Amino acid sequence: MLQKGEPKILTAFSLAAVVLVLAGLAVAVVHFHMPVKETYWALTPPVIAIALALITKEVYSSLFLGILTGAFLNAGFDLVGTLNQVFTGGLIKVLADKWNVGILIFLIVLGMMVQLMNRAGGSAAFGRWASGHIKTRMGAQLATLVLGCLIFIDDYFNCLTVGSVMRPVTDKHMVSRAKLAYLIDSTAAPICIIAPISSWAAAVSGFVKGENGINLFVQSIPFNFYALLTIVMMILLIVFNIDYGPMADYERKAIHEGDLHNTGSRTETAEAEENSRGRGGVIDMLLPIGSLIICCVVGMIYTGGFFEGTSFVESFANSDASVGLVLGSSVALFITVVFYLVRQVLPFASCMECLPEGFKQMVPAMLILSFAWSLKAMTDDLGAAKFVAGVVAHSAGNFMNFLPCIIFLIAIGLAFATGTSWGTFGILIPIVVSCFQGTDHTMMVISISACMAGAVCGDHCSPISDTTIMSSAGAQCVHLNHVTTQLPYALTVAGVSFFTFLIAGFSKSAPISLCFGIAILTMVLMAMRRRSLLRNRA
Repeated sequence: MLQKGEPKILTAFSLAAVVLVLAGLAVAVVHFHMPVKETYWALTPPVIAIALALITKEVYSSLFLGILTGAFLNAGFDLVGTLNQVFTGGLIKVLADKWNVGILIFLIVLGMMVQLMNRAGGSAAFGRWASGHIKTRMGAQLATLVLGCLIFIDDYFNCLTVGSVMRPVTDKHMVSRAKLAYLIDSTAAPICIIAPISSWAAAVSGFVKGENGINLFVQSIPFNFYALLTIVMMILLIVFNIDYGPMADYERKAIHEGDLHNTGSRTETAEAEENSRGRGGVIDMLLPIGSLIICCVVGMIYTGGFFEGTSFVESFANSDASVGLVLGSSVALFITVVFYLVRQVLPFASCMECLPEGFKQMVPAMLILSFAWSLKAMTDDLGAAKFVAGVVAHSAGNFMNFLPCIIFLIAIGLAFATGTSWGTFGILIPIVVSCFQGTDHTMMVISISACMAGAVCGDHCSPISDTTIMSSAGAQCVHLNHVTTQLPYALTVAGVSFFTFLIAGFSKSAPISLCFGIAILTMVLMAMRRRSLLRNRA
């Protein structure tokens, strides 16, 4: 535990370290003409941002310093050029992007709907109903897991919808917000990456040239060990009541002290008080959520050309998830307001008051997302993708049987540093296809799976990942609390997955490799459980 005053000391020390790093880089770049683009220096900005965030527990300034570092490197340490990079090449550029703006609007609309459901009392009514059917903490967590697995269409949609539905239930059973955020995050990208009908399947298939992308995606599912083992791990954690690392402390405080947020006091929120005054029933939560799911699915297949004669699967493959989610959520918001007015659970003035309140609720997530996208833009301009692609291409010819586990590690590092799975797919999958196309189809499938698994793992661990940020927003958990509690769990699965991919590289058998991975993961978790029990007895 940090003592009083230590965070300030750590922050000062970290800032001094960043200044020294930048000064050293400036000397090397300006005086010795050292290249920074398409070299390992291109990964410096995200490394600085992530390290500062984990050390100082302050995400906004950490991300901005990462952006500033990237801008300095891109501009050759010219002051005017750096300012242009930060704003014109960073924040303004990413906020002018159609996809990014669509995601921000989707966040805002979801925040408004959550606020409406809370004000109407639908969330509280659902919590009361669920408490009569879900009797235990285990049941609340398993219900969250099942719902997350069912909403496999899109990870953004998954994060916010599961959080909105299950938060009243998990709060009732004193499940910490950090644990809820972990369950949401672990049923977002890991589920989407093994669902053939999802925006992720469409993205992956689009990166495969000269092959049937959807068929390759389906063949890769049994080898996607990180995603499959993450699901197994969640089940084991819930059923055997295993917690370790920082999460154990958060769960202990939630159970024994009623402190869901790890704030040092029993959780009493204004939201809970407001919920208790609502006149709504369970239908006032189920209908808005149901309309949201249906409208978003329709919106996505609409953007993919379904109503112009394209098949359902192809329309998902061609869909623009950002536009589809905005269209669907906006229609669902309209339906919700009309429904509440007809049922007279909320007057029109109260409905309108919920709109800015919902917007404000999502401001922290929007700010972090905007900074994270800007940081990625800096990294892209520095040529990090080409540097990593060169490393992979150089390794491919020498370690064929080891290539799946090597690609897995490289994908983790790239996704962790950039905060994006899809960008990692775009860099690594074409290289994998070119290495094995026409020579060893099975090894190509395993290596593509390793790329996808590593990308999801890195995205899962990264503080600047949009999915991680949205999971925090969906659970209404402090973002860095979610990152620090989830990291040991994600790294556990990553370690087991590495050895599982090593076995797969030689056996080329999904069942053999997966059984090995499940056995190792089970032994590790049982060992952690025994260690926790011994510590509690002591």
